[in-house]
Amino acid sequence: MAIVCPTVTAQSEAQYKNQLDRVVPLARRLHLDFMDGEFAPVTSLPLDKAWWPTGMQIDLHVMFQRPAQHIAQFIRLRPRLVIVHAEADGDFYELSQKLQAAGIKIGLALLQQTSVDKIASVLPTLDHVLIFSGDLGHFGGTAEMSLLNKVRQIKSAHPALEVGWDGGINERNIESLVAGGVDVLNVGGFIQKADNPVHAYATLKEAITKKANRYEKADR
Repeated sequence: MAIVCPTVTAQSEAQYKNQLDRVVPLARRLHLDFMDGEFAPVTSLPLDKAWWPTGMQIDLHVMFQRPAQHIAQFIRLRPRLVIVHAEADGDFYELSQKLQAAGIKIGLALLQQTSVDKIASVLPTLDHVLIFSGDLGHFGGTAEMSLLNKVRQIKSAHPALEVGWDGGINERNIESLVAGGVDVLNVGGFIQKADNPVHAYATLKEAITKKANRYEKADR
């Protein structure tokens, strides 16, 4: 069943701690954004200031122009998954091999204008593909539902490959995203900007459960 993965997108240590405090009680798996001010228009908390509570499963989404320069930091932090952008510079094969050798999964994110064909040759080596429909370095954005065509293309070629979505997820579109094949729903603003993040998270989880129950009844 698809999962909701709360997102942290912070530009300072204070923001980072505040956002972590809001979502750590909700889920064991979190999506943490880091930006270099070059690939993304804003700069985040530096990687060397990153931390998270013991026992959390962390997806590290790095919006960096040259992510391979940070391999040592990725390995030191030991997240479960590092997601870099297909549009970034550098040797992706070297990056992926070193991370996977260290027991860290590797994923590629695709901006809206980037086709699945660009990464077709490396899809069999990936652990995750992130369909990015957001605003680099910021909460919000719009869930551009036509991007579900990319999800279908990926799933058609590699049914078991985990596919995530980042950008504009809310209670009105989450069922459609799940029905379209999205496995991991990375949710930022809907939870972080909510007056009650617990309720916001529960609303999304309930929508996924209802969708799953309808599929189960239809299959009987």
